Amino acid sequence: MPASQIESNNLEDRPSIIKLTNISFSYPGSKTRVLDCLNLDIRTGDRIGMMAPNGSGKTTLLHTIMGLCKPEEGGIEVLGSPMKTEKDFTRIRSRVGLLFQDSDDQLFCPTVLDDVAFGPLNLGYSRHQAIDASRNILKNLGIEEFEQSVTHRLSGGQKRLVALAAVLAMSPAILLLDEPTAGLDTAVKEKLIHILKNLDITYFVISHEFDFLSAVTDRVYSMDSGKILTDDEIHVHHHEHIHKHGKHPHVHK
Repeated sequence: MPASQIESNNLEDRPSIIKLTNISFSYPGSKTRVLDCLNLDIRTGDRIGMMAPNGSGKTTLLHTIMGLCKPEEGGIEVLGSPMKTEKDFTRIRSRVGLLFQDSDDQLFCPTVLDDVAFGPLNLGYSRHQAIDASRNILKNLGIEEFEQSVTHRLSGGQKRLVALAAVLAMSPAILLLDEPTAGLDTAVKEKLIHILKNLDITYFVISHEFDFLSAVTDRVYSMDSGKILTDDEIHVHHHEHIHKHGKHPHVHK
């Protein structure tokens, strides 16, 4: 079912994929809470964007969802199960596809095909099954010509698409995308927009580019003081920035 149709249904009819309740987190040695009693509920069919200043905690939020940052307080549920131990997070990481800001953090195999097949092989696919699945993903993304390319020699945009292919090859239930357009030229951005709009998958996208978010998401959130601000609390202006109480008259200094 298209996301637009799902959106029209009662929110409660759609199961939560990721639910954060009163999450608080601060980095060791710091008294400042990056996340402060934060709440987030991502449900099946959601296509949510997030646009907020650097240092507001966006990447920390994604790392907390994945169990890479351990909250001091609060609860995390993924696919209906509470996440309490490293074993819990290990079990669901193949179902939650995280695209890192820097593709070099994600790609480490000799060739593109090896990188994309790595996930399916670790899920128990045979070598033949993993290669077939990887080639299908590369073809669907229109980058099959890079199959035998040496990954580290690709351009930044090409690496970003390969990293996305590697995530999609694991058939995740949701995508978490951290600044997927950073450093990309216009042609690759347009290709990424086309890919995302045609994916039948729930996703949560962090980006500083409002045009990109407006093209691929149904609503845009922000962050302030360690908390998430939803549609009712923010407003995007024609000069393409986002902040709290934006609907009210105010002066930019």
